[in-house]
Amino acid sequence: MILADKIIENRKKNGWSQEELADKLGVSRQSVSKWEGAQAVPDMKKIVMLSEIFGVSTDYLLRDELEAADPEETAPVDRGLEDAVRSVSMEEASSFLEHNERAASRISTGVMMCILSPVLMIVITGLAEAGFIGLEEAVAGAFGTAILIIIVATAVGMFIRESMRGKPYEFLDNTPIDTEYGVSGMVKERRDGYAETHSRLLIIGIMMCIIGAVPTMIMEMTKYSNNTDLLPIAGVAAMLIIVAAGVKLIVLTCIRQGGYDRLLEEGDYTRLNKRAGKYDGIYWAVATAVYLGWSFVTMRWEITWIVWPVAGVLFAAYREVMKAICR
Repeated sequence: MILADKIIENRKKNGWSQEELADKLGVSRQSVSKWEGAQAVPDMKKIVMLSEIFGVSTDYLLRDELEAADPEETAPVDRGLEDAVRSVSMEEASSFLEHNERAASRISTGVMMCILSPVLMIVITGLAEAGFIGLEEAVAGAFGTAILIIIVATAVGMFIRESMRGKPYEFLDNTPIDTEYGVSGMVKERRDGYAETHSRLLIIGIMMCIIGAVPTMIMEMTKYSNNTDLLPIAGVAAMLIIVAAGVKLIVLTCIRQGGYDRLLEEGDYTRLNKRAGKYDGIYWAVATAVYLGWSFVTMRWEITWIVWPVAGVLFAAYREVMKAICR
């Protein structure tokens, strides 16, 4: 086992991210990344520091033929996690990344459908009120609500299906992993190749969510000069379409990026964050319940979508609290 793999193995055993190990050594995260990618070798001073931090001998770190440290030298592993470490092969890692790519597309589409679900209801009801279609307002509302429920039900079905397909890979979220030789290098290479696309999609998605309010404001300002109530309806529909497209891009690229982090146990998937994320599903289930409950009670779908960005901001605070509790 080469030095790069030994650094990765011992870092993960202690549940540290590259950033956390870099802080302990007084170096940049990029330096640790290069060491683990076998692109550079730490100097002797850092080798000594690594041996002290990991609780192993410098002999073990420097000699490739030594595959395991002496038991008495090994640093104690964080007992807040399961003792068993799950090995991930190259085949498993490749299979997961393919699954994650498909899941990212389907889940982001489902989220977009949920945001778009009230558009037809808003448009049909507005046309009925204005007398452009031969339907009573109550009938138009019921018809639009039926379409909304069908769209949301379809999206929920997509979420459930992807959840079932992801069952074989659930261990990545709740079990410490140890990637086999070559896996980390392959994942890092693919992640680095995707980094520019990730940044671009994230920026575009966020910008679309911000500018989504523009059509509503424009239509609201011009409705009086045009003496029609259809313009505000068109503005709300345009806003939901733009926001839905932006959210799709954000969810799509974050799931893709998260796949790489899950295999590398970095970012939101360090061992500490895995413990902290144990109840994430409950958090988002509550957010969904609030969104649907508020929307159906008030029927103000053009406003209730704000639940999602607010939930996203609060989620960061929630996760920090959970991490503090886990520590």
